[in-house]
Amino acid sequence: MFSSGLKIGRIFGIPIYLHASWFLIFALITLSIAEYYAQLNAAWTPWQRWMLGIVTSLLFFGSLLFHELAHSVVALRYQIPVISITLFVFGGLARIGREPHNARQEFAIAIAGPISSYLLAGVFHGLERVAQGAEMAAALLNWLALINFVLATFNLVPGFPLDGGRILRAVVWGWTQDYTKATRVASRGGQLFAYLLILMGIVVTLQGNWGSGLWLVFIGWFLLSAAQESYAQVAMRNSLRGVRVGDVMSAELPIVARDLSLEDYVQELLRTGRRCHLVVGNGELLGLMTVHALNRVPREDWPRTSVQAAMLPPERIHWAAPEEPVLGLLERMQNEDVNQMPVISGGRVVGLISRDTILRVLQTRLELSKLGELAEH
Repeated sequence: MFSSGLKIGRIFGIPIYLHASWFLIFALITLSIAEYYAQLNAAWTPWQRWMLGIVTSLLFFGSLLFHELAHSVVALRYQIPVISITLFVFGGLARIGREPHNARQEFAIAIAGPISSYLLAGVFHGLERVAQGAEMAAALLNWLALINFVLATFNLVPGFPLDGGRILRAVVWGWTQDYTKATRVASRGGQLFAYLLILMGIVVTLQGNWGSGLWLVFIGWFLLSAAQESYAQVAMRNSLRGVRVGDVMSAELPIVARDLSLEDYVQELLRTGRRCHLVVGNGELLGLMTVHALNRVPREDWPRTSVQAAMLPPERIHWAAPEEPVLGLLERMQNEDVNQMPVISGGRVVGLISRDTILRVLQTRLELSKLGELAEH
């Protein structure tokens, strides 16, 4: 969900992003910490409080990044690619390229985050004891020790999408050898915890504490959505398991001539409804013409611009192989922001595959799966 934003660098080869929502939460946390320091010591000047608040917020988000890096380093140890780490309104998110192969890997990746946060809490607490003579430094270190302890403990709640949910899934997975069942248990745990947070938020709001109450409701709603999505993703993976590109591709190859004007190409689009065409010349594939490529050309230039001038050349075309798993291709299409690809085998185009086609297959399989479950009951 959070895979883009402002890229601030790489660590261990992993791109680090700041989601747009991060800037809002950074400002709110800085404000609340500055107010906390004002209550802690009224003698501190506003400049001291604000500077300390900014430094504390930066170190807090550094702690979140450290937490996500701990997950990522363990994932890399198991040769699981880490696509990115994004800091956003609720903390951090490490996106991995695939799920772990077994329960032991799942457990190790999940537990690494809370352990890292407990470790930071201990380090900050130790530094606080050393810095007792420096009041401002001691206050900063005390806050960081406490928040990292709370972060680690909160993440151990046994429900998706929290680390505790992954730990629970690893335990149930190892016990039952059933990944889907383990995911369902962890997802339901996350939903239960989310409903409790929402209920607590409503109660707190009715007691007059609107800020804290609405924040709890918002967090609960986010966790509920994420828990439901986690199980939906597993259902999707199960539905597409074993399906290859060659099983669902279209073997009919829509072709347009390279000298066709874009004005005439639009008429072809309107006539057939197809959004992707192969461009050929003398029996060879010259490129790929899509609606996206068409939209890059100004409307007034369509009558005097040929398909060949606007198409994607062969070296820029993303392609698939007939034996490629559909699930992996769908993820690749999403990561590369591609809607359709030619399917190539033995150096020639044998079909076309689109995201819409894959999603229609997925929808049909999910509907049939639900009908099967109803029939069993």
